[in-house]
Amino acid sequence: MSSITFCGEFIIKKSGREIIAELQSRREKARLGGGQARIDKQHSLGKLTARERINVLLDEGSFEETDMFVVHRIRDFGMDGKTIPGDGVVTGSGKVNGKLIYVYAQDFTVFGGSLSSDHAKKIVKIMKLAIQNKAPIVGLNDSGGARIQEGVESLGGYADVFLQNALASGVIPQISMIMGPCAGGAVYSPAMTDFTFMVKDTSYMFVTGPDVVKTVTSEEVTAEELGGAETHTTISSVADGAFNNDIEALTILRQFLNFLPSNNSQGANIRQTQDPIRRVSLSLDTLIPENPNLPYDMKELIKSIADQYDFFELQENYAKNILIGFIRLAGQTVGVVANQPMVLAGCLDIDSSRKAARFVRFCDAFNIPILTLVDVPGFMPGTAQEYGGIIKHGAKLLFAYAEATTPKVTLITRKAYGGAYDVMSSKHLRGDANYAWPTAEIAVMGAKGAVEILFRDELNNPEQIEKRTTDYEERFANPFIAAERGFLDDVIIPSNSRFRLIQAFSKLKNKTQKNPNKKFGNIPL
Repeated sequence: MSSITFCGEFIIKKSGREIIAELQSRREKARLGGGQARIDKQHSLGKLTARERINVLLDEGSFEETDMFVVHRIRDFGMDGKTIPGDGVVTGSGKVNGKLIYVYAQDFTVFGGSLSSDHAKKIVKIMKLAIQNKAPIVGLNDSGGARIQEGVESLGGYADVFLQNALASGVIPQISMIMGPCAGGAVYSPAMTDFTFMVKDTSYMFVTGPDVVKTVTSEEVTAEELGGAETHTTISSVADGAFNNDIEALTILRQFLNFLPSNNSQGANIRQTQDPIRRVSLSLDTLIPENPNLPYDMKELIKSIADQYDFFELQENYAKNILIGFIRLAGQTVGVVANQPMVLAGCLDIDSSRKAARFVRFCDAFNIPILTLVDVPGFMPGTAQEYGGIIKHGAKLLFAYAEATTPKVTLITRKAYGGAYDVMSSKHLRGDANYAWPTAEIAVMGAKGAVEILFRDELNNPEQIEKRTTDYEERFANPFIAAERGFLDDVIIPSNSRFRLIQAFSKLKNKTQKNPNKKFGNIPL
């Protein structure tokens, strides 16, 4: 076998071995990215290269690269003589624990990972393949932003990526891992994906950098303060979690992907477990304090019922008064939404409502059953909440639960007061199985507040008010009135919660429920 190349008046023939050698040479050049010096620089910053990251994320030997030899076509500002195969992004597919995923990893050693139109086309191409083949897409972001030498074409490239994010939403899981800079227009693609994670100290996200902020607003702020991992996991909620380094981030990302289905036509993932279905947790019988005003840690309940006591929590450091994340029950992935009495008594506020609403909608989009654990005294009062729009933000969570058709099981452990009772996946919002512990208190409000309204003319008689309060608690601050009305399906023994919840979800595995025909609902954004 030979190849013919014309060179002036001479015809040069290449043997098959020479062609293969040239191919290998081209591959080696592409794999070297921006060169050894820039790779060493990347390592000195505590960061892996794009290819090293992919190797950690994917099962060994499973990566198949696409568009390795793509180069940019920029001719201005001296760029016509500067081309590097791959053009700053590595794209392809592979497997995580045997499951197909598509991946792109921006290569900071090549033009600072900046996005050109050809760089964007590579990302768009791999995203389209992911949508077509119904497999998750993972983006490993490490980029200096749009390639300014190209101008509007690079901006158009961002918009092309954004469009694919929107089209993929609700079809395949989209995960972004921010592993370096992500600024300007680049931030909107991660924002449109389902989950965004960051690496501490080496990654940041912001629309405008510290220099621009100082010029426009006179604020002096560092990149870390403006858009570092701590900022986005504790204040803005842009990121769902942060990790100490690249290795930890990618290793945990592998674990996270195990919880997710490949696409919206699959059910929740099921894995074999040795954890007994009928495992009893006697500690749950005494979890609720005798004093209704004392807190307890809802995470104890979540971990007690979960397979192997494993709870993958999301947004752990943001809106801590509500917990969200994934567990497995009898091997099946289940999304958990739970009030946390340890923080703000478990009240719903603006931040917790938004946090939970988005998670509920993700679970519903991908047919992941939802377990709701309720101990909520109501919505947070105050001018800050009202001026901030608690009405509309609280309605987000209400809308999400009402619209959801995935299996929904609810367990009320203690307080379920007022409108917050309705919002937290009540039977009235098509809860499939609604249970309560004997310690549950389901009422319009707490006994003391109710009595002070109902018997305000007796407020000057403390003994009578105390008697009225005790009477109210006995009559209404229990789950049995709701059970008599059919708003609860059963009152269960706390220590048997794991078995009862597993049984409930097992009966719902073939659930079918449809909303009225429409293009989509207008959620109160």
